[in-house]
Amino acid sequence: MTTSLFERLGGEAAVNAAVDIFYRKVLSDDRINTFFEGVDMEKQAAKQKAFLTFAFGGPNNYTGKDMRDGHAHLVKQGLSDEHFDAVVENLAATLKELNVSDELVTEVAQIAESTRNDVLGR
Repeated sequence: MTTSLFERLGGEAAVNAAVDIFYRKVLSDDRINTFFEGVDMEKQAAKQKAFLTFAFGGPNNYTGKDMRDGHAHLVKQGLSDEHFDAVVENLAATLKELNVSDELVTEVAQIAESTRNDVLGR
């Protein structure tokens, strides 16, 4: 049986650490941090942890909106490919900081890329 990306990344502890570092990077990135003004970051991080766990092949405890509905209000605020790229860049930088192999970073980026059109409402 193939080991899931979730397990290869290090399971729940690794996803939790990655999300915490990721949001620190995002909130200090002037290209995208305005999209998080007024957002309850504790709730946001919990949703992101559940989503990434599911997206990476771990247990599905994600109960949030789908990508299109969850980001529609941001698209109205001008969310674009440039912003999506910044998020993926911050995610890759986070994984590299956690010493995740280039191969797994590429796998994560491919999963993120597969959500682009839904996130951007296309």
